Amino acid sequence: MSQQKSKKPGWFASLWTVMRKELLDLFRDRRTLAISLLMGPLLAPALLIGMGSVISNKLTTQLEKTLELPVVGIEHAPNLIEWLKGQNVSPQEAPADPVAAIAAQDEDVILRISEKYAEDWRAGKPALVEILYDSSREDSQIPVQRVERLLTAYGQTVGALRLLARGVSPSVAQPVIASPIDLATPESRAGRMLAFLPYLLILSGFLGSAYLVIDITAGERERQSLEPLLATPAAREAIMSGKIAACTLFGLATLVLTLFAMKLGLQYSPGLQGKVELSAATIPVLLAIMVPVVLLGSTLLTLISASVKSVKEAQSYMSILMLVPMIPTIFLMVSPVKNQWWMFAVPFLAPNQMINKVIRQETVVVLEWIVYFGVGLGLALLLWLVAAKLYHREKLAISG
Repeated sequence: MSQQKSKKPGWFASLWTVMRKELLDLFRDRRTLAISLLMGPLLAPALLIGMGSVISNKLTTQLEKTLELPVVGIEHAPNLIEWLKGQNVSPQEAPADPVAAIAAQDEDVILRISEKYAEDWRAGKPALVEILYDSSREDSQIPVQRVERLLTAYGQTVGALRLLARGVSPSVAQPVIASPIDLATPESRAGRMLAFLPYLLILSGFLGSAYLVIDITAGERERQSLEPLLATPAAREAIMSGKIAACTLFGLATLVLTLFAMKLGLQYSPGLQGKVELSAATIPVLLAIMVPVVLLGSTLLTLISASVKSVKEAQSYMSILMLVPMIPTIFLMVSPVKNQWWMFAVPFLAPNQMINKVIRQETVVVLEWIVYFGVGLGLALLLWLVAAKLYHREKLAISG
């Protein structure tokens, strides 16, 4: 009696089977699915609405309300004090130690009028007025700018009156008029307001499916369900690729929900409503940019999961991996640079720059797309080859 040889399943058929199996297992765990799939979409609009509310309240509070301004030497410049009162400013007696008050954050800004102010004023000399503040405090910037603009306006008004009193046209003292013309488009201004978006998307794409990646390799090994799967006739590379494909699809699905949630968040955020918009046409482009990032994250975490002994050990790498997408963001904050083609070959810097260009409605040229996808997919392939070697180790299926 002839024996029929067991037919080895095809590579892509095995990949498809494993991918479908992993996604079905994930969808059966509804609690984990809800946390993994909805955390980003819920967090993104909450973050935008919260930020918008803070920005709106801060601008309303610091720009529109009466500015209570402590003044040292308030008696030395009565005309200036009366003029400030007419500009929505309420001069107050300054604390005994103005420097200590600024250092202790009891006051945002303090005006100090020189004792010789009246003498210099009568002599037609520049009268000294000092603005005390702490430049390292972000919340003091708006009050300081208000005081600076008011003093500048007062000085220009008085200077013009002095020239007129002497029969001289004020225009003589202003031979050049600087007229700034802001060429920033609404899209580029929106890109500035959404400076946090690249980091948020890159982090979500890179580690968005981390739980699933770790669970389907290190987790299955602990549950001793990986060994039967590896014992099948299917190629181990196909099994691993099916797992990576499932994680990549899940990560992209999470990003789709996150982006649409952010679109809604921008529409209803008090401080950003009508100023910043994430168009429906932009979302597919952002998803295309995130494909190499999601694939890179899934492949790297698969490699890590195949090299460690437990889920706990795999999760210990998460704190380090969370710092990786921060590097280009911090670099660009410290040293902003213009786009150059080599940047699109640097992992995590490239998607950061591309996302910024898309938000600003700037064109991403073909060369930049080619370099970005070539390097991103090439790095993912390199990690895939290393992970495939680990999947061929016999001890991979052994727990502990």
